[in-house]
Amino acid sequence: MTIFDEELMHLKELVLKMGAMVENAIKDSIRSLVERDSQLARKVIEKDHQVNALDVQIDEESIRLIALRQPKASDLRFITTAMKITTDLERMGDMAVNIAERALELNEEPILKPYIDIPRMSQIGQSMTRDALDAFVRGDKKLAMDVIMRDDEVDDLKHQVLNELLFFMVQDPSTASRAMKISFLAQYLERIGDHATNIAEMVIYLVEGKIIRHMEPPAET
Repeated sequence: MTIFDEELMHLKELVLKMGAMVENAIKDSIRSLVERDSQLARKVIEKDHQVNALDVQIDEESIRLIALRQPKASDLRFITTAMKITTDLERMGDMAVNIAERALELNEEPILKPYIDIPRMSQIGQSMTRDALDAFVRGDKKLAMDVIMRDDEVDDLKHQVLNELLFFMVQDPSTASRAMKISFLAQYLERIGDHATNIAEMVIYLVEGKIIRHMEPPAET
């Protein structure tokens, strides 16, 4: 293994480390809501600077490799993909912070309804993130496409949550404030699914050299 190969491996390890941190942040932010654990919510918010620092480190390392090693073809695609993936991961970390902030507010109020679909959305988002990063490591186009198709599940759950919340607000306008905060949670989780989808699309670019963003998904056969 050449020194350059080792450097690329290290870059991949940094991306996976950042992915694990973001996945944990999402999991803990939802747990802080479901278990009404405000201390855990504050920890999620406090740890966000670690995700941001890793994002900067990966960008700096990627730029260094491009400048010094002048990589060609697949190696250049790998480095640019890593940079784009970490941008999405950083934004997912921001969404986890937003969830934790809403959890702090909701934990101070009576529970409007049991949290069922919100944790389901989170679980799907976490699995999409995990599988998208796994596809990145393995160069697995099939797994990446599976992640992209799963985004519809998150969208469907979001609409279901919003419809239920609308019903609550119509039945009892005094629930409007809590219902709106929960609706924000659904929107944050939808965005997490979107960012996981972006990562999966970048994996396909890495494998095939083809950009599929803004294209219709292939019809199932």
